[in-house]
Amino acid sequence: MIMIGFAHDSASAKQHRQLVKLISDGRVGGVMYLKYNVKSQNDVARMNKDFSTANSALAPLIAIDQEGGVVERLTSAVGFKEIPRARDVALNMDKDSAKALYTDLAKRMRKLGFNTNFGPVVDLIINKNNPIIAKYGRSFSSRADITAKFATSFIDGHHQHGMITALKHFPGHGSSAADSHLGFVDISQSWVEAEYEPFETLIKAGKADMVMAGHLFHKGYVRDGEGQVPASLSPVALTTVLRQGMGFNGVIISDDMEMGAITKHFGFEDAIVRAVNAGNDILLFSNTVKPSLGLPDRILAVLEAEAQRDPAFAAKIKASYKRIVALKNRLQ
Repeated sequence: MIMIGFAHDSASAKQHRQLVKLISDGRVGGVMYLKYNVKSQNDVARMNKDFSTANSALAPLIAIDQEGGVVERLTSAVGFKEIPRARDVALNMDKDSAKALYTDLAKRMRKLGFNTNFGPVVDLIINKNNPIIAKYGRSFSSRADITAKFATSFIDGHHQHGMITALKHFPGHGSSAADSHLGFVDISQSWVEAEYEPFETLIKAGKADMVMAGHLFHKGYVRDGEGQVPASLSPVALTTVLRQGMGFNGVIISDDMEMGAITKHFGFEDAIVRAVNAGNDILLFSNTVKPSLGLPDRILAVLEAEAQRDPAFAAKIKASYKRIVALKNRLQ
């Protein structure tokens, strides 16, 4: 249930051996790359080989944000061929040429040892002045059908090379007027029902491996007495709407739990407990606030203490474990 980022960029680093041991001991279930982890393709391949073989019982998810355009961790600076942003793909390609593009991307990522790509973005361009989605062309379209079509090309291309994908950012970041990396984002007045549609379409088609929960507040997700919680910490959003309403039985992964929308409003322990109770299976920590490989044990301590205190919480952990194992078994 724990996926973390890390600070090193070489398999010879002392921290690398420590992280590999955490995976081997079953204390970390996945790792996430940021751009500063990528020194060269050879270094990445060496690190990923160690990660992937560290735990023979249950391989880790080795994840990266490689959407295309501005959101790419593997870049031409290290000799990796970059691809266009989603908006340009939708404007200039058909679904077959898009699938070929994403199939080739997945092949090259898999060759380096990655097995998970945090994409496709299925947010809609509702607010053309959106500072984090529309501004960078990260969304395919303002239309749900076009977005779902090109997201399918993305997913199918990745599946062809055994890569896991993640629909993001539920319930939709495309109407927001702010960036949830920085702080609290309220979409109550701007969000529209159509933003659900790409998620629903892809879930019904069996294309959704994971859904990433966005740190987006909507007053419709708030229960009496609960206060303002973003969708990523809301049982209404993730359990009632996504699981029960849309029938999604796969893995829900939180967006980075160290983003401002979480850290500025919730304490460490509180955020973790709320995230699991809401329905998240994997807790993603970029490990950038105070980088430390002691972070997983801090998270585990919270999970274990709450599981001992609350049988319902323990049951949620067991259910998450089953979903994560089912997903990882597809990697074997």
